[in-house]
Amino acid sequence: MGPRRDQPAPPLYTSAERQRRDASPWTIVQGVLAPLQFLVFLVSLTLVLRTLATGEGLFAANLSVVVKTLTLYAIMVTGSIWEKAVFGRYLFAPAFYWEDVFSMAVLALHTAYLIALTTGWLEPHALLILALAAYATYVVNAGQFILKLRAARLQASPDAGSLPMMAEGAR
Repeated sequence: MGPRRDQPAPPLYTSAERQRRDASPWTIVQGVLAPLQFLVFLVSLTLVLRTLATGEGLFAANLSVVVKTLTLYAIMVTGSIWEKAVFGRYLFAPAFYWEDVFSMAVLALHTAYLIALTTGWLEPHALLILALAAYATYVVNAGQFILKLRAARLQASPDAGSLPMMAEGAR
């Protein structure tokens, strides 16, 4: 059962966790990778939709999904290292538990795409539909992190720096 409306939500970070977050170089890495991954996603989404609509550009669409998946893997690995540095565990820290749970679905769908692409398991149209399913989960997961970022900003003290606040929503 979650907090009642009249009770404030528990803080996302303890003061020690906030200090570790602010001191970690992985915070900056996450702050760079998150918008980069989103940019790659937008380009890839455009290419995938174009290929589905016109039948042209299959190679570029597939390549873009591979690049998107590799950026996802990079942000997940570095995000796990960040989570270990801040919370003492690689995944499923209480502060990011549900985001990490949903991230597993995002990873599973992106990985299924790579497997299907390399094995020929799916025809091109079905493969691109799988990419869109993977992208839909990515959008939901990104939304989770944006909401977490917003909550962290609302809980932050006035003297908190802006870069760590931007980066914490990356994973």
